Amino acid sequence: MRVYGHYIDGAFTGSDSGSYIESTDPVSGEVWSKIARGTDADVERACASAQAAFENPEWRGLSASARGKLLRQLGDLILENADWLASVEMKDNGKLIAELGNQMRYMSNYYYYYGGLADKIEGSTIPSDKPGVFNFTRYEPLGVVACIMPWNSPLPLTSLKLAPALAAGNTVVLKPSEFTSASLLEFVKLVELAGFPKGVVNVVTGFGHEMGEALVSHPHVERIAFTGGPEAGRIINEQAARSMKRVTMELGGKSPNIIFEDADLDQALKGAVAGIFAASGQTCVAGSRLLVQRSIHDAFLERLVTFLEDIKFGHPSDPSTQIAPISTAPQLKKIEDYVRIATEEGARLVRGGKRASVDGYPNGLFYEPTIFADVDNSMRIAQEEVFGPILSVIPFDTEEDAVRIANDIKFGLAAGIWTENLARGIRMTEKVRAGTIWVNNYRSTSVTSPFGGFKMSGIGREGGIPGMMEYLELKSVWISTNVDIPNPFIRR
Repeated sequence: MRVYGHYIDGAFTGSDSGSYIESTDPVSGEVWSKIARGTDADVERACASAQAAFENPEWRGLSASARGKLLRQLGDLILENADWLASVEMKDNGKLIAELGNQMRYMSNYYYYYGGLADKIEGSTIPSDKPGVFNFTRYEPLGVVACIMPWNSPLPLTSLKLAPALAAGNTVVLKPSEFTSASLLEFVKLVELAGFPKGVVNVVTGFGHEMGEALVSHPHVERIAFTGGPEAGRIINEQAARSMKRVTMELGGKSPNIIFEDADLDQALKGAVAGIFAASGQTCVAGSRLLVQRSIHDAFLERLVTFLEDIKFGHPSDPSTQIAPISTAPQLKKIEDYVRIATEEGARLVRGGKRASVDGYPNGLFYEPTIFADVDNSMRIAQEEVFGPILSVIPFDTEEDAVRIANDIKFGLAAGIWTENLARGIRMTEKVRAGTIWVNNYRSTSVTSPFGGFKMSGIGREGGIPGMMEYLELKSVWISTNVDIPNPFIRR
């Protein structure tokens, strides 16, 4: 049994409450660790630590190049410890070790990329139309940033926020999900080994409803970076607005994966499976609405069901396992509720629709890949994010019909387009309202590319240079070159 405390001011410490939250292995159903149950007092300590570190010359006095070097050193440590980090995250959320290993190794690129970018954010000299003044701009760090992460990909989603925030010169308070805090608490040991001054990175753990408002509304916090659901995002945004804090939010989606009759159907089939059943559907960009042109609808649906016949359940540490468990018991209950709702609304269950029985893991949170046909886009199963291996198949007739259905949703995070017609592919990228659009592939990502959503899918962007700019303040500086100040009663 591992017991984890908060990480504040460079040291692990217990909670002010003295209480702990049990963390359950989704494969065995057994408690394997305990996480400190945070309070407002713990948030106060973490924010005070981050503010003091921001003002300390040990961090504030570092050049941008020196900050970049620290980030690159952290990237090296991540590579050296990738297997260990993957094993802890697997224990916490049940994700496939084959995918986690790749994610942890790739995660080092966040720190290499932003470490290299740290000393390349430049201001401008402005050719002012005012005589006798020299005007230039400069970028400065905001101060303390609060980052709040979900349970599905704790470390990659932390890095998408933490790396640019640190590269910009900010200090950070991290709040992981109460379901998956262990991997982040192991990760911060590497932050310390990399040489970051104490207090630059802090971690508080616990229930969001017990300590979230204290973190979001704290006077030291200048920006909130949040990944999660729209309901929590709305609450956080409202709380942040009271003190005019800026927010970056990625709030999920209900992404259309659109297959035209002229697509390479072998590749489109793999794209449909990857879009929704990879990671057991527990990904914000899940292609949970499969739009299939009517002329190929029935045949494609049959091929999809056949493809899933030999799907392999098992322990996520087994490289041959294809379907891992659902990460949490509440999420499994949510999936079961949505399957019931879809059936009641008239969707036709084609495959799955029940928990999976896996030999050797009677208490595992496994669920069958599930497919509904005869889905109308107005149904709840098509409009609301389930965050599980539940696919809604929707027929369409024309390109215009596909665009109408794809955009008839409150979300706009991602979309997939499958067609061999290049002109159509380009037209669709222009017409579908989503922050990321893949043509003839699905789930491709890179630290070099901005990621975020339209509409209810979020505010702001993470990744690439735009992701760095979210953590910087732009300042305009005016220097007089006049010997005499003109009439002070007249604005120049």
